[in-house]
Amino acid sequence: MNIKDAAKLTDLTSKTIRYYEDIGLVSPQRHANGYRDFDTKDVHKLGFVSRARALGFSIEDCRTLLALWEDENRANADVRAVAQEHLDLIEEKIEKLQEMRSTLTKLVSECASGSRSDCPILASLSPS
Repeated sequence: MNIKDAAKLTDLTSKTIRYYEDIGLVSPQRHANGYRDFDTKDVHKLGFVSRARALGFSIEDCRTLLALWEDENRANADVRAVAQEHLDLIEEKIEKLQEMRSTLTKLVSECASGSRSDCPILASLSPS
């Protein structure tokens, strides 16, 4: 199938599919005229990567997960380790976002709306 059909089946753009090909995540066959020919396995890989990216996995994590997916002798522990590492990063980001939210909530509540010139938000952003 051509890239347009592969894009429709995977909810990816043609540009993204070309990028994934450029970095070696998929390797569709090429016709003599240079057009890509995606087979079922390519479409499955593209769908796999699309879903993994939607969960926030990096390109390198996707590469690792694809290799594990294709390895019939893989250990589930290896797959779990990649997912656990990603989950740990997400938990760190959530914690940092919650800290940011708490700080901003406090600053906004301390900042009186009106025409005062002293502002705790600007004061907290200014160097000491």
